[in-house]
Amino acid sequence: MKTITIGIVDDHPLFREGVSRSLTEIEDFVVVGEGANADDAATLAASHRPDVVLLDVSMPGGGIDAISKIVAQSPQTKVLMLTASEEVDPLMAAMRRGAAGYVVKAIGSRGLVEAIRTVVGGSRYISPIMRAKVEQSLLDRPASLTPRETEVIELVAEGLSNKNIARRLEVQEKTIKHHMTEILFKLGASNRTEAAIRWRQGA
Repeated sequence: MKTITIGIVDDHPLFREGVSRSLTEIEDFVVVGEGANADDAATLAASHRPDVVLLDVSMPGGGIDAISKIVAQSPQTKVLMLTASEEVDPLMAAMRRGAAGYVVKAIGSRGLVEAIRTVVGGSRYISPIMRAKVEQSLLDRPASLTPRETEVIELVAEGLSNKNIARRLEVQEKTIKHHMTEILFKLGASNRTEAAIRWRQGA
């Protein structure tokens, strides 16, 4: 069984310690570092390069601003945001910055374990209550795909990878990843397959 390494960054020590204690009870989970602010998050990522960092949205230095610092130090690390708020805008901002998941702190241990395994496995995870709010927000504020995003989702629907789409459209792969992030939000999808299905249904 492959070990999943975890960093926890939250400015509330009791919460941080409780999460750490809960996660270390999982056989294949190892907490490799903890922190309380954005600078700690960057240092932790550089020092330990964990599989996932649990990051408080409202900690000193700004959790959302810390995402890019973590990704810069350790590109393979997944960032899973933790929040006590149920506002949609911070979620959108976090995912656009590169977060792999977004969970409310009331999710409970079982839900947090599921979220960690999901993002480490390469998929996005959003707490069910937040997903419902995002979907409602999208209904309230419908956003259409740009012509380029439409090109990208058409190629996704054909089964092409990001690398092949980038080659087809003669752009860098990171540009396609950015387009996919926007597409997922606009379509209210959590992965490429779901996005393609929703696009077909609405096309």
